[in-house]
Amino acid sequence: MNTIGLGNALVDVLLKLDNDKVLNEVGIEKGAMDMINREQMITIRKTQEGLERSQAPGGSVCNTMRAMACLGAKTGFIGKIGTDAVGDYYEQALSKAGVIPYFIHTDGISGSCTVLISPDGERTMGTFLGPAPTITPDEITDEMLSSYQCIYIEGYLLVNEELVRSTMRKAKRLGLKVALDLSNFNIVNAFRGLLDEIIPEYVDILFSNESEAEAFTGLKAQEAVKVLSEKVEVSLVTLGKEGALVGSKGKIIAVPAEGGKPVDTTGAGDHFAAGFLYGQSVGATLEQSARIGSLLAGYIIEVIGAQIPDDKWEQIKLKVNRILS
Repeated sequence: MNTIGLGNALVDVLLKLDNDKVLNEVGIEKGAMDMINREQMITIRKTQEGLERSQAPGGSVCNTMRAMACLGAKTGFIGKIGTDAVGDYYEQALSKAGVIPYFIHTDGISGSCTVLISPDGERTMGTFLGPAPTITPDEITDEMLSSYQCIYIEGYLLVNEELVRSTMRKAKRLGLKVALDLSNFNIVNAFRGLLDEIIPEYVDILFSNESEAEAFTGLKAQEAVKVLSEKVEVSLVTLGKEGALVGSKGKIIAVPAEGGKPVDTTGAGDHFAAGFLYGQSVGATLEQSARIGSLLAGYIIEVIGAQIPDDKWEQIKLKVNRILS
């Protein structure tokens, strides 16, 4: 099952600040996670010039596609970027990771999520979406989708209702499975009506964490996974250190968490989805697939950022083969 992702194309930039002055200049409260505008983004980018920084292609669906590619799956990613160095970097980094990029280009600056690390270690996040969520339905063509068997879409794109609805419809017409991640409980609360409509109609595989599943169903995870599995083929609810639940055709499977004490939980859900979708792509059972998801989530929480270091993948592949045997 080759998988293509549709999501916000955002470059993750980590900046080590010498002092907190830039936070005042940009107008972000220290420790906050804020959406920022173009002017604030330009101020941050000016600051970056002299600072120690690292960057990686990000956005939750991109993280999932990249991790699947590292396991050897054929994956693609659809996103919208600007005509700047950040956009060029994104496209090259994805290709290098083995993900086929399907980028729509537009004039201006690309979206990015900047993590500003203060001298005391506190993190402040500024997300500039830029052109990322402005993909139009006609920019997603049958040609892009037709060599894949599954499309994975992030809930953050629900702000662009027409895009999500039209893409799901197209995917079903072409015979693809549709996987959706609910992304955030605020998204669930804001787009409740839309989700009630599109999930039973188009979605085959539904990913959520505990708070998202609860926001959607009004029930605790154990009950929520049952209710959700009546609407879709497979529903998955991740429970942090309690592992994950998989619901399908009236059966519930519980899978334990992997990994040690979390250093940084960024990207845990993205990597769980990657492991699960990879398992499904090679014909694994639901339980095996969820265990591969748990395995990847266990690795990502042990590092800072949303990428598993390159030197870990050989070890991971051996463990995946053990799960599959």
